[in-house]
Amino acid sequence: MSDIIRLTAAEIAAKIASGELTAVQVTEAHLARIEAVDEKVHAFLHVDREGALAQARAVDAKRERGEKLGPLAGVPLALKDIFTTEGIPTTVGSKILEGWIPPYDATVTRRLKAADVVILGKTNMDEFAMGSSTENSAYGPTGNPWDLTKIPGGSGGGSSAALAAYQAPLAIGTDTGGSIRQPAAVTGTVGVKPTYGGVSRYGMVAFSSSLDQGGPCARTVLDAALLHEAIAGHDPMDSTSIDAPVPAVVEAARNGSVQGMRVGVVKQFRGEGYQAGVVQRFDESVELLKSLGAEVVELDCPSFDLALSAYYLIAPSECSSNLARFDGLRYGARVGDDGTHSAEEVTSLTREAGFGPEVKRRIMLGTYALSSGYYDAYYGSAQKVRTLIKQEFERAFEQVDVIVSPTTPTTAFAIGERADDPMAMYLADLCTIPTNLAGNAAMSLPCGLAPEDNLPVGLQIIAPAMKDDRLYKVGAAVEAAFVEQWGHPLIEEAPSL
Repeated sequence: MSDIIRLTAAEIAAKIASGELTAVQVTEAHLARIEAVDEKVHAFLHVDREGALAQARAVDAKRERGEKLGPLAGVPLALKDIFTTEGIPTTVGSKILEGWIPPYDATVTRRLKAADVVILGKTNMDEFAMGSSTENSAYGPTGNPWDLTKIPGGSGGGSSAALAAYQAPLAIGTDTGGSIRQPAAVTGTVGVKPTYGGVSRYGMVAFSSSLDQGGPCARTVLDAALLHEAIAGHDPMDSTSIDAPVPAVVEAARNGSVQGMRVGVVKQFRGEGYQAGVVQRFDESVELLKSLGAEVVELDCPSFDLALSAYYLIAPSECSSNLARFDGLRYGARVGDDGTHSAEEVTSLTREAGFGPEVKRRIMLGTYALSSGYYDAYYGSAQKVRTLIKQEFERAFEQVDVIVSPTTPTTAFAIGERADDPMAMYLADLCTIPTNLAGNAAMSLPCGLAPEDNLPVGLQIIAPAMKDDRLYKVGAAVEAAFVEQWGHPLIEEAPSL
């Protein structure tokens, strides 16, 4: 089992295609790993053992019939519990949807099944994707496999922890302000936020519709590219979906190089609040890029300092609108429906019992920002800042091919350390938020361990919209250089559970 679970997704797919392994063997190995360690990690909210084995058997039957298998056929995957899945629960980490079983698949779910990817189950997350630590889940926090007393990032901490604990070689996350990249950074894995509109949002429970984006999570850049290609592409069910060919991400991942590329370093992405070890590993990564043939260009983007403030007006405003549908009348939990309460009272009681503190906080912030007399002062002003950030990115990409930065200002912090300080929690997304506001593509990949705590540090790569292939070209080159230096990917150093 230990040999199978440490294979990359690409290696697993090749061994299944050649008959060296069966999809059932691979699935059983990962299910056994989940059973062995998830009581400690708590990466999963629901494990679909029978469904996963049925999918695996179908892949093996295809191979036996001589049918051509896709690039990820038979590879297990952990799916963030924000995507609807026909026949198995989707809770979004919230009590208000506890036990809800959707009658349909999200487009991402459907495309995974069409690619013969084996879905192991649904992963833990901050409630409605609101958080940076997975501590806001109504079902309890997830631990970071590097140190179970530390957070695995958020909101997609379950997906990142499943990768780092070898419970799955692939995972799916969503990124509204950094919720794919920040968990990847603190768990030593790879996470990609595709260009906004590059992956369908149909069937993905909405938090902030103009910012939300699903994307791939993996332990290697190539695995992330293979998954990206499987889930991306135009979807008529999503009005924001881009009707254009998917960038050649797999080809870029197989041919990584930065030779002759111009790489931007933004001066706003460092300074007060950044951990010394994070800055040290980032500076070393910049020197590595230079040694690989890249030209480094210093950039000044002053509006980036306003990104956090703008985000925490725009995202809560959209959340207050999106979450209005959870009223206790149509689906999910219902409290107080005993014949003595009005519909309005049932809605109020249901929301009081069903939503957690962070969700309530953001609904109230957003409702206030959208209220009469405050709309222009708050929400309108935040949208103007968003336009400035987008324009600064556009000017920057006239000078450089990609931008690099630390993914997070610090390594993983202790569970409970920031629970009573929302502002400190929000600062975890300081480097990731500008990309969501602009709609660009971005990746986080490991760039070493911080010397003061021996925990993973993430390098963020940002590319222009619809130039996602640049992420993989640069990421693969950096990853290859680290593998040459250490002899193996960083994730291999994660402590055994």
